[in-house]
Amino acid sequence: MFKQLVLLLDITRSRSLMRRYFVVNGFDGALTMLGIIMGFYVSDRANLSIVINSCFGAAIALGMSGLSSAYISESAEQKKELQELEQAMLKDLHGSAYGQASRLLPVLIAAVNGLSPLVISLVIILPIWTATLPVELPFDALEFALMLALSILFLLGVFLGGASGMHWLWAGLRTLLIATVTLGLVYFLAPS
Repeated sequence: MFKQLVLLLDITRSRSLMRRYFVVNGFDGALTMLGIIMGFYVSDRANLSIVINSCFGAAIALGMSGLSSAYISESAEQKKELQELEQAMLKDLHGSAYGQASRLLPVLIAAVNGLSPLVISLVIILPIWTATLPVELPFDALEFALMLALSILFLLGVFLGGASGMHWLWAGLRTLLIATVTLGLVYFLAPS
């Protein structure tokens, strides 16, 4: 099964596409959580359950948006590419490996596109959820979640830098700079 999946990804040359979807939507999820948590951090410290519910709602919305938008757009693109190839070859490719790949690819891309912001968002809000348990934590939950979001954004930059051949530190620092600017904007522009 795994070998066939790898073959189908190779046939459609889709590994880089899935990697881009993972990074782009993972970045969106992490940056969105960073902004929401920073908004609560600079406010009068809302109840943690309100923070969790706000972040969780945004995480679900990001996941559903990624899932549905990628499936709709990739299904259309793959169908068009398959039809063009069939016309060029004057042959029905529906039952071929390429036909199978063109039907499976939108599902895989949609899963990556939807799950990456959802999972990353849930990881970021985990310290806040943990703070609601009857356990004494040695850290401030919102500050820890902010640090976790910054770390994940840095690692996404490192991952993307490795894929593009850019130096890993520069790529990570670039995404960290974007996150820092976001934090600054929320901090300075948030109504008092």
